[in-house]
Amino acid sequence: MHQPESVISQNNRQAIFGYLFVLLGAFGFSSKAVLIKLAYSYSHELDAITLMVLRMSISLPFFLMVALWSVNDSAKKDAQHLNRQDWLMILGLGVLGYYIASFLDFAGLQYISAGLERLILFLYPTIVVLFTAAIQRRSINRHQALALALSYAGMILVFVDNMSAMALSGLLLGSTLVLASAIAYAFFLMGSGMMVKRIGSTRFTAYSMTVACLATGLHFVIEHGVKLLNLPTNVYWLALIMAIFSTVLPAFLMNAGIRRIGVGSASIISSTGPIATLALAFLLLGEALTLAQLAGTALVLIGVYVVSRAKS
Repeated sequence: MHQPESVISQNNRQAIFGYLFVLLGAFGFSSKAVLIKLAYSYSHELDAITLMVLRMSISLPFFLMVALWSVNDSAKKDAQHLNRQDWLMILGLGVLGYYIASFLDFAGLQYISAGLERLILFLYPTIVVLFTAAIQRRSINRHQALALALSYAGMILVFVDNMSAMALSGLLLGSTLVLASAIAYAFFLMGSGMMVKRIGSTRFTAYSMTVACLATGLHFVIEHGVKLLNLPTNVYWLALIMAIFSTVLPAFLMNAGIRRIGVGSASIISSTGPIATLALAFLLLGEALTLAQLAGTALVLIGVYVVSRAKS
């Protein structure tokens, strides 16, 4: 039975919007590292938690509005009501995925390049595969093994290439912090699937990001106390751009895109992220773009693509 042309046209429009949303979301997330590096360059006194609290303070009103809207909407639709265990899961996942992982990432970027940071973070699907295999006590198949080998070979190639451009101690510390961020985010993804199915991706994102914003504020108060920040004006502008275009909008654009085209297609389009980071870092930060870096990036992208394709 043939579908009417109007239905096919509507499906095509939905797919086009889906691809566009995911592409814009991937670009927004990828530009975050470059904006962080730019902010650090304007103030040597700026630390990770201070920049994070600026980003989260600007983001919080948006997530609160979405959270309140989702509460009203779920009440009208008689949607899934949250019990104590649900709230504990949201609290734990919000702290892990959007506070701890973000803090480790911001801290790591004080020592390594934006291009290297994005590639290390992009390894999170391979980390999910490794931990899932360990938890379920099952072996990794040949396709997964090849994908993992390609990804980590590419990562090593880029890491070695960066050794000539920065101090080894800073390179090791920054890479370790960002790798820890990728591991934390991988655990977050493994745990968030159940909650997304229960309450929906928009509702879960709004709630967990609100938790992360509050956790970031508490961290800042404990470390620096309650005080007015006196930073260069450019830092505030960069924090504003980061909050809106690299935090709030990408989170909801990705959700909207995945609903239209599915996780598999979205993961493939998201692979443009590291390429966008390399290009922006080259143009705005003056980071080197070497043949070894391009080759390593290609290996990581191929490996992650194979893993993501197998998972989907």
